[in-house]
Amino acid sequence: MIPSSFPTKEEIARLTAGMLIEIGAVDFNATVPFTHASGKQAPTYVDCRKVVSFPRVRSTLMDFMAVTIMRDAGFEVFDNIAGGETAGIPFAAFVAERLALPMTYVRKKPKGYGRNARIEGVMTEGQRVLLVEDLTTDGGSKLSFVDAIRETGATCNATAVIFFYDIYAGVEKTLADHDVQLISLCTWWDVLAEAKALEAYDAATLAAVEAYLNDPDDWQPA
Repeated sequence: MIPSSFPTKEEIARLTAGMLIEIGAVDFNATVPFTHASGKQAPTYVDCRKVVSFPRVRSTLMDFMAVTIMRDAGFEVFDNIAGGETAGIPFAAFVAERLALPMTYVRKKPKGYGRNARIEGVMTEGQRVLLVEDLTTDGGSKLSFVDAIRETGATCNATAVIFFYDIYAGVEKTLADHDVQLISLCTWWDVLAEAKALEAYDAATLAAVEAYLNDPDDWQPA
């Protein structure tokens, strides 16, 4: 069913941030920082994969995703919803169901046997494809998925995510230079604001998180 209600972008961001905090998808720890894939340390961690295990949160966020896509990109601009392996696959399925569109998914690399395909499902030349993922940090993985979609002869000019870090410079420009629009529900700044409003963490932790968000490349634990 296609949602018909349209909360404001600001309200969607606030509610999304609150739900991610509520289900434990967000963690702040300035004492024992998390190590990211890059090897850098950070007092923040987000795991949007947890959303699939909470039906009410999952349903609400996917409704938010559907209405945000239609509001920001258009109502009749996509023919196919593609999920990025692996975290994007369930969210692509939920969004495709709401928008009454076919769903496919994109592998990170060819599987190495059989058809050696990167695209699973039916994607045809000329289709207008929306890439759905759980989150984006610097946008790099999105470009690889977009290129794989375009190699089929389909077009892909937008990607939708639940969570956008929004702390690294130039991400939206990098995507725009690749002719890709970024659609997201909330950012670290929304989560920080809601965590302060909910008093979900102590003041020292929130201060450390804010310092990190303002300078993620040079942040070091105290």
